[in-house]
Amino acid sequence: MIILGIDPGTAALGYGVIERTGGRLRAVDFGCLQTSPDDGLPVRLNAIHRLVAELLALHQPVIMGVERLFFSRNAQTAFAVGQARGVVLLAAAQAGIDVVEATPSAVKLAVAGYGAADKEQVGRMVATILGLDAIPRPDDASDALAIAIWSANTARPSDSGARAGVLDRAAIAPIARGQTPYERAVAEALRAAGGAARRSPARRD
Repeated sequence: MIILGIDPGTAALGYGVIERTGGRLRAVDFGCLQTSPDDGLPVRLNAIHRLVAELLALHQPVIMGVERLFFSRNAQTAFAVGQARGVVLLAAAQAGIDVVEATPSAVKLAVAGYGAADKEQVGRMVATILGLDAIPRPDDASDALAIAIWSANTARPSDSGARAGVLDRAAIAPIARGQTPYERAVAEALRAAGGAARRSPARRD
């Protein structure tokens, strides 16, 4: 099963594509689209739409996970994120892809085991879960992969979705909490990291 995660923004949009095979997750593609502030908003939104449409056509994911918008953020930032989300959701609708929305705290909890984990902690756990040699950079790409990881374990396409039949039973049927291969993999990754995600001091920029 292929899952696309999107960390939306007009200045920088992170994307991460992963594949789930049983309880194993692996990174397929990830990166960040950065648009120029010198370009008008229509040009920047068109670039975002074109990239997402190309990713959907290339990888043909079953699910796309997108970070949910919170208006408690800076109003200007929230407005920009909302515009980017709009064209991302449009591209998904045009491709007939099921979309799930993730809160930042839910993604951090699923990936790092801690709902207030910082970006470095999330990045380390993303690398561990996906078997990467290094933390994905930039942070936008790491965040998008984290959203994809959350989506792989949490999301189920709608019953009426045209592509729902290609999913394995573990992704469709409810499974008792704490018994999924994904959750066991996260627990093992946390133990392997020696609890570093919880103990690491906060970064000071």
